[in-house]
Amino acid sequence: MADPDLNDVVPSRTGRLAKQVGGTVFTLLITFIGLLAVTFFISRVVPTDPVMSILGERATQAQIDATRTALGLDRPMWEQFGIYVWNALQGDLGTSIRSKEPVIDEIARYFPATLELATIATIIGMLVGVPAGILAATKPGSLFDQVVRLVGLMGYSMPVFWLGLMGLLIFYGQLGWVGGPGRLDAAFDMMMQFEVEAYTGMILIDTALNGRWDIFQNALSHIVLPAALLGYLSMAYISRMTRSFMMNELGQEYITTARVKGMPEGRVIWVHALKNVMVPLITVVALSYSFLLEGAVLTETIFAWPGLGRYITDALLVADMPAVLGGTIVVGAVYIGINMFSDLLYRLVDPRAK
Repeated sequence: MADPDLNDVVPSRTGRLAKQVGGTVFTLLITFIGLLAVTFFISRVVPTDPVMSILGERATQAQIDATRTALGLDRPMWEQFGIYVWNALQGDLGTSIRSKEPVIDEIARYFPATLELATIATIIGMLVGVPAGILAATKPGSLFDQVVRLVGLMGYSMPVFWLGLMGLLIFYGQLGWVGGPGRLDAAFDMMMQFEVEAYTGMILIDTALNGRWDIFQNALSHIVLPAALLGYLSMAYISRMTRSFMMNELGQEYITTARVKGMPEGRVIWVHALKNVMVPLITVVALSYSFLLEGAVLTETIFAWPGLGRYITDALLVADMPAVLGGTIVVGAVYIGINMFSDLLYRLVDPRAK
């Protein structure tokens, strides 16, 4: 006969899991609605009149009234907010004043460029920053430790635009080692439009899937410098935090016990200590990735990179508020999504989070 206590185990676990999932979804929904409330408030307090931006200064009063009615601006504020939220949840972020195209379609064209650049930069920062921070923590005060700290300090201190301009001047203008501004040379850009089938919008992936290695090589030469620049900034942050986390972990009693028992130093550091450091390190990498996905505005401007940050900046300069607010919502949604993903990683890395 089955133990009645065992029969309650699965339902209780299922209930806890359902409660956790429901709580997470509810939190994400409330956070997203709060983001929409902020952007809605901004759209109503900015001095730019959306109706006049669409029609121009020579519009008649009848045209102004008709457009205001069509946009729902004559309705009560609470009703306008409800429509705004409903449209955003359906993917309708409005229409760009500049191009008269749906904002969501424009963002879909610009965001892959930022995603490609930010992903490569984060990988560079993580592959270099984590080992550098760990090795610096194992030898505090050494020459290597001082170099890591100095490089990290320089990454925090140097202006991004100056690094970008110097990089273009030296590696593109003088040495010719990398491609110039933009994602492709003009000739390859035409090939990309007419000869390559786009699957993701990320040139490196699409050209590799199409087997167009000539375009792939040209795209790689263009992305390597801005990705290395952003990767350096990411590495400075990640290495600094990794060093701090690892130094704190190496001072714990379980590390001393492992060393006393004769466990190899490499296993102590790279297995036991690193395993516990991974939990806060996930947050550090997620924040770094979120910052880059937000759109490194200065970097994208210097390198003429057609990403989300440059899209929002260009829209702001011409008072295209639907595009600015739509881009802001996407940035906020990215932050929310990455935070949710990092929470899931916590549960995989740290059993205590379960």
